Amino acid sequence: MKRLQNLILLTLVAILVVIPLVMIKKPEPGPDGKEVKIFAGADDQARDAIGTINPAYQPWMESLMEPPSGEVASLLFAFQAALGAGFIGYWYGSSSTRAKLRREQEKQA
Repeated sequence: MKRLQNLILLTLVAILVVIPLVMIKKPEPGPDGKEVKIFAGADDQARDAIGTINPAYQPWMESLMEPPSGEVASLLFAFQAALGAGFIGYWYGSSSTRAKLRREQEKQA
């Protein structure tokens, strides 16, 4: 029963991931004729806003690695977020387990 329940939940998660990707439509070009990127992030928007405010602005540094596309950059960001969430979850779980074991030892003593 538990195995079937896990399989159903996994299927629902897969459906929730796939449906938005299938439903998304590529937007029409903007008024300036430039192609609109679907997965453009806040970094691109900030760079464009700075360029309109101060066209003579020069960045302080260059990127160490430039991803080949916006999708790869989004994937790397998601991977970084997943690693951070995993680390925090592991730390929280081990801390609460350690505290629980300490309380049980104090009760026995």
